[in-house]
Formats: sequence, C-alpha cells, structure tokens
Amino acid sequence: MISRRRFLLGAGASLFSIKTGNLFARQNVIPLWPDAPPGGGGPSGALHINKSGSWSNIVSPSIQRFQPETPNGEAVLIAAGGGYNWIGMGREAWPVARWLNGFGYTTYVLSYRLPGEKWHAGPLAALQDAQRAIRLVRAMEGRVHALGFSAGAHLLGMAAARPGFASYRPQDELDASAAVIDSIGLIYPVITLEAPYNHTTTHRILTGKHATPQEEAEWSIENYVTAAYPPTFLAQAEDDRVSPPQNSTIMRDACRRVGVPVEWVQISQGGHGFGLGKAGTPAAIWDQAYVSWLQSPRQRYQHRRRPLVTEMI
Repeated sequence: MISRRRFLLGAGASLFSIKTGNLFARQNVIPLWPDAPPGGGGPSGALHINKSGSWSNIVSPSIQRFQPETPNGEAVLIAAGGGYNWIGMGREAWPVARWLNGFGYTTYVLSYRLPGEKWHAGPLAALQDAQRAIRLVRAMEGRVHALGFSAGAHLLGMAAARPGFASYRPQDELDASAAVIDSIGLIYPVITLEAPYNHTTTHRILTGKHATPQEEAEWSIENYVTAAYPPTFLAQAEDDRVSPPQNSTIMRDACRRVGVPVEWVQISQGGHGFGLGKAGTPAAIWDQAYVSWLQSPRQRYQHRRRPLVTEMI
C-alpha cells in the first residue's frame, strides 16, 4: 500500500517550493490563458496564501503539474474547494495530487479565478478557467479524469455537464477542442443551488442572496446531467453540515436516471473538508476506493461521444 504519510510529506514540500518560488515549482506552473483572462478585470498584487495553504487574490489562473516517477499515461485534474472565496490547496489539492502520483497518475492542480475578486465575467470566470484547463490537459495527456472537492466539485461537475457551453470567445486553436473528461470524482460536493439546499457559500457567490428559482436552477449540476455525462464517483460524510449529503443523493439519482455509471462512498463521520482524511478515521476510506475505481476495467471509461451542441452565453 502507498504510504499516506510519505505523500502528505511530499505535498508539504510542494507547498514550501511554491512559497519560496524555486525553479521546480516555476517550471511546473502552466498559465491557462495566452494573454489576460476573458472579460478582463480582476484583482492586482501578489497571490494571497494563508497558513493552511489556501489561495486567494488569483491574478493569473493556472494549472500546476505534479509528475509521478512512473507515469501510467493518465491524468487527473484537481480543483479544491473554498466556497469560491478561496482555494484549499494545502489541505486538499496538493496532498491528493501527490497521493495520486504514487499510483502513476500525472496530476494537474487548478488555480481558478474567484468570482468575487472583481472579474468582469462574474460567476462565469471560474467555469471559463475549468473549461480551458480541461482543454489544456487533454492536449497534453491521453486520458483525463477530474476530481473536485466542495465548491471545486461544483466547478468541475458543471464543466463536465456542459462541455459544449461557450462560456468565452475562443482565444486560440486550443479552444476549438471539446472540454470533455473521461471520469469525474466529486468529494463532499456542492451539486444543487436549489431550495432547500440554497444556503451554501457557493450559492451566495454565484447567484447572490436573492436569486430566483430559475437562477438557482441554472447553476445546479443535476439539471444538466445527460447520458453523455462521464462515469461518476461520489464520497461524502453523513454529518456534513456545510454541503448537506443530500447533494450526493441528488447527483447519484440524476446519474441513474440517464444510465451514467455512478459509485457513492457513504462515510459515517467526517464533516466537511477532510481532504484525504486522517488515517484511522471513517473519512480515510474514500481515497483507496477512488483509486480502485479509477483502475477498474478500461471499458468503464469509454466515454460515450455525442455531437456537441454549442451553448452560447
């Protein structure tokens, strides 16, 4: 079995390298956009990193690549949560990225724009970054999986559900490709913004406090799930008070209705934001289950292609 401690230490080293700005970290950061992000606006100044390694003041969205010693030819794009107010790199994204490296997966950690940081694209800014990141990773890798946590799960889940949505004007030839992924993992996800589950920070940031039912529905993933949605892995604790576990129930049922393969790991205790989960606790079971699921027979991930219907803004 891969040592959890070894990969947590590796993630800590990555945090140190990013803070100190050494050559290794710089070489593995790939900007999402050739110029300024679509729409313009945004914050200025330096990236903000708090004591736990969470990011905000995202001036230049990017993906950071973590390469395994022995690549297996597949990649996982990771988006941490933070209610679209910040991005939990230190407790979610980096430890998981290093953990998956141990199984041969090349991992890419997404630094996405936060809608509340004065981007002119508003709530679309993060979705634009997610779609662009999927296109970038697919151009570099053979198979592309996605793994999101909390608001990051909402972001990647929405991107997976709407690969033909034109959230921005094409910037270059890369944007002619479809933003399609081969599987998706959603860990303690925010899925729906509809009542009665409309009290999350994700809801407040994306739709505002006085959103109409239509606006809430437009940002709820379950309303976009079709038979072309990628195979889905869910994990959530029963005592999650931030994103009620009904979010996973809603997503499981949406997948089942249209025949999308779905697996749900129900965790008895762990709350919200447990990342890999502390060894020996109920929350520590999902990661091995997820890797086993990724490593299951390849026909599971034969994405059912269909003509993309381009959705205009």
